[in-house]
Amino acid sequence: MPGRRLSLGITVTMLSLVVLAPLGALIAQGALMGPEALWAAIDRPRVRAALWLSFRLAFLAATVNLVLGVALAWVLARYRFAGRRLLDAAVDLPFALPTAVAGIALTALYAPNGAFGALAARFGAKIAYTEWGIFLALMFVGLPFVTRAVQPVVEEIAPEVEEASATLGASRQTTLIRVVWPMLSPAALTGFALALARAVGEYGSVIFIAGNIPMRTEIAPLLIVIELEAYDYKGAAAIGLAMLAISFAMLLAINLVQIWSRRRIGDV
Repeated sequence: MPGRRLSLGITVTMLSLVVLAPLGALIAQGALMGPEALWAAIDRPRVRAALWLSFRLAFLAATVNLVLGVALAWVLARYRFAGRRLLDAAVDLPFALPTAVAGIALTALYAPNGAFGALAARFGAKIAYTEWGIFLALMFVGLPFVTRAVQPVVEEIAPEVEEASATLGASRQTTLIRVVWPMLSPAALTGFALALARAVGEYGSVIFIAGNIPMRTEIAPLLIVIELEAYDYKGAAAIGLAMLAISFAMLLAINLVQIWSRRRIGDV
C-alpha cells in the first residue's frame, strides 16, 4: 500500500502523544509513590465512596441506555413519522452541547423550583442534588453512543429476515431473541462500552446537578480536581490510577463478552 510507512508513523506518533504519553506519566507517578503509599491514598473512605458512586451510576446509566438506545435506533431506522428527522438530529445534541451547558440545563429543569423538579416534589421526590440527578446526567451524555452504534446495523437488517422467521412459525419474541438480537448484540455492546466509558469520566454535566456532597454525591473526577487544587498531585494520580484500573477491567470484560457473542453468531 503506497504511503504505508508514513501513515503508520503518523498514527503511532499521534497515538503516543495523545494516549500513551499521558497514561505512561500517570503510571510512572504511581510507580514513584510505591505500592503502600499508592494504596494508602486510594483506601480512604471519601475516595472509596466517590469511586463506588461513579462506577455504580455509570454502569446503571449505561445499562438503561443500552435498552433505550437500541429501541430508539430501531424506531429511527424502521419507522417514518412526523418529526423523525428532528428527533434523529436531537440524538446528536449531547455530542455538540458543552457539558457545562448540559449540566446547567439539567439543573434548571430538575431543581426543586424547576419544571420537572417541582413536579417530582409534589410526590415527595427530589432529583437534583441527589444520585438521581447524577444518573439522569449520565444517561443524557451516554444515550447517543448506543443509538449511533446500533442504528446502522438496524438499517442493514432486511425486513425479509423477520418475515422469513414469522413464516417459519416463530413468534415476535422468538424472532427478536433468536434472529434480530444476535445481529445487533456486537454493535449494542460496543455502544454500551462507549456509554460506560463516557459516563465514568463525565465531569461538566454532573457537578452542577450532583450537589457534590462528600460521601454522598461526590464523583471521582471531581475529587481528582479537588486534590489538584490542593496541590496533592500524588493523591490525584492515585485516584486516577484506580479509575484507570477499574475502567480497564470493565472494558476488558465487555470485550470478552463481544468476542463470545461473535463466536456464537459464527457457530449459528
